[in-house]
Amino acid sequence: MSRLTTSKNPALSKNIFYKESLKREQTAAEVMTINGTVNKAILMFVLLMIGAFYTWKIAMPIETGTSVVTKWMLIGGIGGFITALVTIFKKDWAHVSAPVYAVFEGLFLGAISAFFEAQFPGIVMQAVALTFGTLFILLAAYKSGFIKVTKKFRTGVIIATGAVAVVYLLSFVLSMFNVQVTLFQPTTLGIIISLVIVVIAALNLVLDFDMIYQGAQQKAPKQMEWYAAFGLMVTLIWLYIEILRLLALLASRD
Repeated sequence: MSRLTTSKNPALSKNIFYKESLKREQTAAEVMTINGTVNKAILMFVLLMIGAFYTWKIAMPIETGTSVVTKWMLIGGIGGFITALVTIFKKDWAHVSAPVYAVFEGLFLGAISAFFEAQFPGIVMQAVALTFGTLFILLAAYKSGFIKVTKKFRTGVIIATGAVAVVYLLSFVLSMFNVQVTLFQPTTLGIIISLVIVVIAALNLVLDFDMIYQGAQQKAPKQMEWYAAFGLMVTLIWLYIEILRLLALLASRD
Protein backbone atom coordinates (compact mmCIF):
# COMPACT_ATOMS: atom_id res chain seq x y z
CA MET A 1 0.00 0.00 0.00
CA SER A 2 1.56 3.29 -1.08
CA ARG A 3 2.12 6.10 1.34
CA LEU A 4 0.11 9.29 1.08
CA THR A 5 1.45 12.64 0.05
CA THR A 6 1.54 15.62 2.36
CA SER A 7 -0.95 18.43 2.94
CA LYS A 8 0.31 21.50 4.74
CA ASN A 9 -2.98 21.67 6.64
CA PRO A 10 -1.90 20.39 10.09
CA ALA A 11 -5.24 18.65 10.44
CA LEU A 12 -4.49 16.56 7.34
CA SER A 13 -0.85 15.77 7.97
CA LYS A 14 1.54 13.34 6.32
CA ASN A 15 0.38 9.73 6.02
CA ILE A 16 -2.47 10.30 8.48
CA PHE A 17 -4.97 8.25 6.48
CA TYR A 18 -2.36 5.63 5.63
CA LYS A 19 -1.67 5.00 9.31
CA GLU A 20 -5.36 4.90 10.12
CA SER A 21 -5.99 2.45 7.28
CA LEU A 22 -3.53 0.05 8.90
CA LYS A 23 -5.64 0.18 12.04
CA ARG A 24 -8.70 -0.54 9.91
CA GLU A 25 -7.09 -3.67 8.56
CA GLN A 26 -6.54 -4.80 12.11
CA THR A 27 -10.07 -4.05 13.32
CA ALA A 28 -12.08 -4.50 10.08
CA ALA A 29 -13.99 -1.28 10.84
CA GLU A 30 -16.33 0.41 8.38
CA VAL A 31 -14.37 2.51 5.90
CA MET A 32 -14.29 6.22 5.18
CA THR A 33 -16.13 7.54 2.09
CA ILE A 34 -16.13 10.87 0.30
CA ASN A 35 -19.91 11.22 0.66
CA GLY A 36 -19.69 10.54 4.38
CA THR A 37 -17.02 13.20 4.74
CA VAL A 38 -19.09 15.72 2.78
CA ASN A 39 -22.13 15.05 4.98
CA LYS A 40 -20.10 15.65 8.13
CA ALA A 41 -18.60 18.82 6.66
CA ILE A 42 -22.12 20.09 5.94
CA LEU A 43 -23.17 19.34 9.52
CA MET A 44 -20.11 21.22 10.81
CA PHE A 45 -21.01 24.16 8.59
CA VAL A 46 -24.55 24.23 9.99
CA LEU A 47 -23.15 24.29 13.53
CA LEU A 48 -20.73 27.04 12.53
CA MET A 49 -23.60 29.12 11.12
CA ILE A 50 -25.61 28.69 14.33
CA GLY A 51 -22.69 30.01 16.38
CA ALA A 52 -22.06 32.83 13.90
CA PHE A 53 -25.72 33.89 13.86
CA TYR A 54 -25.76 34.03 17.66
CA THR A 55 -22.77 36.38 17.99
CA TRP A 56 -23.82 38.38 14.92
CA LYS A 57 -27.16 39.20 16.56
CA ILE A 58 -25.47 40.14 19.81
CA ALA A 59 -22.77 42.26 18.16
CA MET A 60 -25.02 44.12 15.71
CA PRO A 61 -25.38 47.02 15.84
CA ILE A 62 -21.73 47.47 16.67
CA GLU A 63 -22.53 50.76 18.40
CA THR A 64 -23.58 48.75 21.44
CA GLY A 65 -19.90 48.46 22.25
CA THR A 66 -16.79 46.85 20.84
CA SER A 67 -16.26 45.07 24.16
CA VAL A 68 -19.07 42.66 23.24
CA VAL A 69 -17.41 41.85 19.93
CA THR A 70 -14.00 41.46 21.58
CA LYS A 71 -15.40 39.12 24.25
CA TRP A 72 -16.99 36.75 21.76
CA MET A 73 -13.98 36.89 19.46
CA LEU A 74 -11.82 35.77 22.39
CA ILE A 75 -14.25 33.06 23.50
CA GLY A 76 -14.63 31.69 20.00
CA GLY A 77 -10.98 32.12 19.02
CA ILE A 78 -9.49 30.54 22.11
CA GLY A 79 -12.12 27.80 22.26
CA GLY A 80 -11.60 27.02 18.59
CA PHE A 81 -7.83 26.92 18.96
CA ILE A 82 -8.00 24.53 21.93
CA THR A 83 -10.52 22.18 20.30
CA ALA A 84 -8.48 22.24 17.07
CA LEU A 85 -5.40 21.09 18.97
CA VAL A 86 -7.42 18.40 20.73
CA THR A 87 -8.74 17.17 17.38
CA ILE A 88 -5.28 17.12 15.78
CA PHE A 89 -3.64 15.21 18.61
CA LYS A 90 -6.64 13.04 19.52
CA LYS A 91 -8.10 12.04 16.18
CA ASP A 92 -10.33 9.43 17.79
CA TRP A 93 -12.18 12.26 19.54
CA ALA A 94 -12.95 14.08 16.27
CA HIS A 95 -16.61 12.98 16.29
CA VAL A 96 -17.00 15.15 19.43
CA SER A 97 -14.26 17.78 19.17
CA ALA A 98 -14.85 18.65 15.49
CA PRO A 99 -18.49 19.74 15.99
CA VAL A 100 -17.46 21.70 19.11
CA TYR A 101 -14.71 23.35 17.06
CA ALA A 102 -17.30 24.39 14.47
CA VAL A 103 -19.46 26.06 17.13
CA PHE A 104 -16.53 27.96 18.64
CA GLU A 105 -15.33 29.11 15.23
CA GLY A 106 -18.88 30.20 14.47
CA LEU A 107 -18.87 32.41 17.55
CA PHE A 108 -15.56 33.89 16.44
CA LEU A 109 -16.59 34.45 12.82
CA GLY A 110 -19.93 35.98 13.77
CA ALA A 111 -18.22 38.54 15.97
CA ILE A 112 -15.41 39.45 13.59
CA SER A 113 -17.83 39.59 10.68
CA ALA A 114 -20.02 42.05 12.58
CA PHE A 115 -16.94 44.18 13.25
CA PHE A 116 -16.06 44.37 9.54
CA GLU A 117 -19.69 44.81 8.47
CA ALA A 118 -20.04 47.86 10.73
CA GLN A 119 -17.10 49.51 8.97
CA PHE A 120 -17.86 48.35 5.43
CA PRO A 121 -21.58 47.53 4.93
CA GLY A 122 -22.11 44.60 2.59
CA ILE A 123 -18.59 43.24 2.93
CA VAL A 124 -19.61 40.04 4.72
CA MET A 125 -21.94 38.83 1.99
CA GLN A 126 -19.25 39.53 -0.59
CA ALA A 127 -16.70 37.54 1.44
CA VAL A 128 -19.09 34.61 1.90
CA ALA A 129 -19.94 34.55 -1.82
CA LEU A 130 -16.29 34.68 -2.85
CA THR A 131 -15.33 31.98 -0.35
CA PHE A 132 -17.92 29.47 -1.56
CA GLY A 133 -17.40 30.49 -5.17
CA THR A 134 -13.70 29.68 -4.77
CA LEU A 135 -14.53 26.39 -3.02
CA PHE A 136 -16.81 25.12 -5.79
CA ILE A 137 -14.61 26.33 -8.65
CA LEU A 138 -11.54 24.62 -7.22
CA LEU A 139 -13.51 21.47 -6.43
CA ALA A 140 -14.74 21.34 -10.02
CA ALA A 141 -11.21 21.97 -11.31
CA TYR A 142 -9.83 19.17 -9.14
CA LYS A 143 -12.53 16.65 -10.02
CA SER A 144 -12.18 17.39 -13.75
CA GLY A 145 -8.42 16.94 -13.58
CA PHE A 146 -7.78 20.55 -14.66
CA ILE A 147 -5.74 20.98 -11.48
CA LYS A 148 -3.53 18.03 -10.67
CA VAL A 149 -1.82 17.63 -7.31
CA THR A 150 1.68 16.90 -8.55
CA LYS A 151 4.78 16.80 -6.39
CA LYS A 152 5.86 20.27 -7.58
CA PHE A 153 2.40 21.71 -6.97
CA ARG A 154 2.24 20.25 -3.50
CA THR A 155 5.75 21.39 -2.58
CA GLY A 156 5.08 24.92 -3.80
CA VAL A 157 1.88 25.27 -1.79
CA ILE A 158 3.52 23.83 1.32
CA ILE A 159 6.46 26.24 1.11
CA ALA A 160 4.18 29.21 0.46
CA THR A 161 1.91 28.28 3.37
CA GLY A 162 4.91 27.94 5.65
CA ALA A 163 6.10 31.39 4.60
CA VAL A 164 2.69 32.86 5.46
CA ALA A 165 2.81 31.19 8.87
CA VAL A 166 6.25 32.70 9.52
CA VAL A 167 5.05 36.16 8.52
CA TYR A 168 2.05 35.94 10.84
CA LEU A 169 4.20 34.65 13.69
CA LEU A 170 6.72 37.48 13.27
CA SER A 171 3.89 40.01 13.10
CA PHE A 172 2.44 38.66 16.35
CA VAL A 173 5.81 38.71 18.13
CA LEU A 174 6.58 42.24 16.95
CA SER A 175 3.15 43.47 18.04
CA MET A 176 3.96 42.32 21.58
CA PHE A 177 6.81 44.86 21.54
CA ASN A 178 4.57 47.60 20.11
CA VAL A 179 6.22 47.35 16.70
CA GLN A 180 3.70 48.14 14.00
CA VAL A 181 3.80 45.87 10.94
CA THR A 182 2.74 47.77 7.82
CA LEU A 183 2.38 44.75 5.53
CA PHE A 184 -1.38 44.56 5.95
CA GLN A 185 -2.24 48.21 5.33
CA PRO A 186 -4.48 49.59 2.53
CA THR A 187 -1.47 50.28 0.33
CA THR A 188 -0.66 48.73 -3.03
CA LEU A 189 1.91 46.47 -1.38
CA GLY A 190 -0.48 45.51 1.42
CA ILE A 191 -3.24 44.60 -1.03
CA ILE A 192 -0.87 42.54 -3.19
CA ILE A 193 0.37 40.63 -0.12
CA SER A 194 -3.20 40.02 1.04
CA LEU A 195 -4.19 38.79 -2.44
CA VAL A 196 -1.23 36.39 -2.53
CA ILE A 197 -2.25 34.97 0.85
CA VAL A 198 -5.81 34.47 -0.40
CA VAL A 199 -4.47 32.52 -3.37
CA ILE A 200 -2.29 30.38 -1.09
CA ALA A 201 -5.23 29.65 1.22
CA ALA A 202 -7.35 28.70 -1.79
CA LEU A 203 -4.71 26.32 -3.14
CA ASN A 204 -4.63 24.59 0.24
CA LEU A 205 -8.22 23.58 -0.46
CA VAL A 206 -6.96 21.57 -3.44
CA LEU A 207 -4.50 19.74 -1.21
CA ASP A 208 -7.33 19.02 1.22
CA PHE A 209 -9.53 17.64 -1.58
CA ASP A 210 -6.71 15.35 -2.62
CA MET A 211 -6.04 14.16 0.92
CA ILE A 212 -9.73 13.36 1.46
CA TYR A 213 -9.82 11.45 -1.83
CA GLN A 214 -6.69 9.54 -0.88
CA GLY A 215 -8.15 8.77 2.54
CA ALA A 216 -11.19 7.20 0.91
CA GLN A 217 -8.99 5.32 -1.55
CA GLN A 218 -6.82 4.00 1.26
CA LYS A 219 -9.99 2.86 3.07
CA ALA A 220 -9.34 4.67 6.32
CA PRO A 221 -11.73 3.99 9.24
CA LYS A 222 -15.20 5.55 9.15
CA GLN A 223 -14.31 7.78 12.11
CA MET A 224 -11.77 9.59 9.94
CA GLU A 225 -14.65 11.25 8.08
CA TRP A 226 -15.04 13.62 11.02
CA TYR A 227 -11.33 14.33 11.05
CA ALA A 228 -11.22 14.96 7.29
CA ALA A 229 -14.25 17.27 7.49
CA PHE A 230 -12.53 19.15 10.30
CA GLY A 231 -9.39 19.61 8.19
CA LEU A 232 -11.39 21.00 5.28
CA MET A 233 -13.24 23.36 7.61
CA VAL A 234 -9.97 24.73 8.99
CA THR A 235 -8.84 25.76 5.52
CA LEU A 236 -12.24 27.14 4.54
CA ILE A 237 -12.37 29.36 7.63
CA TRP A 238 -8.84 30.62 6.92
CA LEU A 239 -9.83 31.43 3.34
CA TYR A 240 -12.92 33.37 4.46
CA ILE A 241 -10.93 35.47 6.94
CA GLU A 242 -8.27 36.28 4.33
CA ILE A 243 -10.90 37.27 1.75
CA LEU A 244 -12.61 39.44 4.37
CA ARG A 245 -9.29 41.16 5.09
CA LEU A 246 -8.58 41.72 1.39
CA LEU A 247 -12.01 43.23 0.77
CA ALA A 248 -11.56 45.53 3.79
CA LEU A 249 -8.21 46.75 2.44
CA LEU A 250 -9.75 47.44 -0.96
CA ALA A 251 -12.72 49.24 0.61
CA SER A 252 -10.36 51.38 2.71
CA ARG A 253 -8.84 52.84 -0.44
CA ASP A 254 -12.17 54.13 -1.78
